[in-house]
Amino acid sequence: MNDLSRRDFTRLAAAGALAPRLLTDRLSDPTREARPTSAWEGYARAVVIDCLASPGPFNVRNALASPLTDEMVTNARASGITAVNLTLASGDVQSVFESMGYWERELRVHPDVLTKVASVADLKRAKETGRLGLIYGFQNAVMLGTDLSRLDLLYNFGARIIQLTYNDRNALGDGCLEPANAGLSRFGRQVVERMNQLGMLVDLGHCGVQTTADAIAVSNKPVAITHSGCRAVYDHPRSKRDQELKALADKGGVIGIYLMPFLSGGSGPSMAEDVLKHIEHAVNVCGEDHVAIGSDCSVTPHVVDAAYIAEHKAFVEGRVRRGISAPREDQYYFIPDLNSPRRMEMIADQLIAHGHSSARVEKIVGGNFARLFAEVWGA
Repeated sequence: MNDLSRRDFTRLAAAGALAPRLLTDRLSDPTREARPTSAWEGYARAVVIDCLASPGPFNVRNALASPLTDEMVTNARASGITAVNLTLASGDVQSVFESMGYWERELRVHPDVLTKVASVADLKRAKETGRLGLIYGFQNAVMLGTDLSRLDLLYNFGARIIQLTYNDRNALGDGCLEPANAGLSRFGRQVVERMNQLGMLVDLGHCGVQTTADAIAVSNKPVAITHSGCRAVYDHPRSKRDQELKALADKGGVIGIYLMPFLSGGSGPSMAEDVLKHIEHAVNVCGEDHVAIGSDCSVTPHVVDAAYIAEHKAFVEGRVRRGISAPREDQYYFIPDLNSPRRMEMIADQLIAHGHSSARVEKIVGGNFARLFAEVWGA
C-alpha cells in the first residue's frame, strides 16, 4: 500500500487522532494506488457482475434512511459494473417490502443510471445501455417463516437470489457461526426445491459447512456462494472448505470471492494481494468457470474519517450483541488498495498482470455469474 505499511496502518487507525485525515488520504483516494503495468483492455466490453454489492450505503446501520446521494449515483455510473446482487431487508414481511419500496423509488428517480434485473434479457439491456442493474436478493430467509408460498410472492416482486441462512440458525438450517453445524432442515430442503422450480438462485454465502454441503447435494440446479473465501488460504468461519468448493463446481455453481477483512490474519487489513490468493486458489480447486467476485461492499469508496470510525464501531458492537459477529469484524469492511468504484477493473488488471488470460478474466469479473443466472433463471 504505497509507503504506508500495514503496521503503520494499524497503529494510526487505533490511535484515532490522526486516523481521520491520514486514512482518508491513503485509503479513500484510489488514484494513489499503483495500477498494474499491464491493464486489461476487455473491461469495457465485459459483462461485469459483483454478486454482492450496493450503489448505496452498505454494512452500516440505517442504510436506507436517506436517498442515494449524487456521489453514489455518479460512482454507480462510473463503475463499469453491469449488475449487482442487491441485499434487501430480510426481517419481517413489512421490512422486506419497505426495502423494496426504497429501491423501486431509486429506480424511478435514476432511470438513466439504475435498472432492475430479473431476467437474462434485463441483464443484457443493462449492459447495452450502460446502466447498473439491481438484482433483488436476500442474505437470510427468515422472512419466509415456515410459509413456502412466500417464495412465490417474493419471486413475483422480482427477487431472484436468496441466501438460505445468515451466520446464525433459522428454520432452514444452520449458519456458519452455529457450533452445532446441524445442516439443512426438512423445511430448508423444501425451500431449495421450490426455488429450483421458480428459477431463484440458491445462495450459500453465510451458511454453515453442513448446510452448504446439504444444499449443494439437494439442489437440482447449480447454486452460488455469492460472497466468501477459501478456508485453505485463511481459516475463517465465513469462508468455505475445498470439499464444498469442489462439490459446488462439480454441479455447475460459482463462488464469489469477497473484498472483506476475512481473507488474511494479522493485525492489519486484507489487501488486493490476498484477494488474488483466494481467487487463484478457487480457480485451482474449482476451475476457471466457477470463480467470480462478490465484494460485500458499496460501489462508493469508503472514506475513513471520524464519522466512519464511530459508525463502524457502533455497527460491529450491535452485531456482537446479536451474536452474529464473525472474527476480524473489527477491521474495516473493504480492501484499501481496491477502494474505488472501478475495483472490478482493478481486479481484472491485476489478474492480467499475474498472467491470467483475457478469457479467464472475463469469466471471473462477470461471465461466470451471467452463465449461472441463465442456467437458473432461464433464458
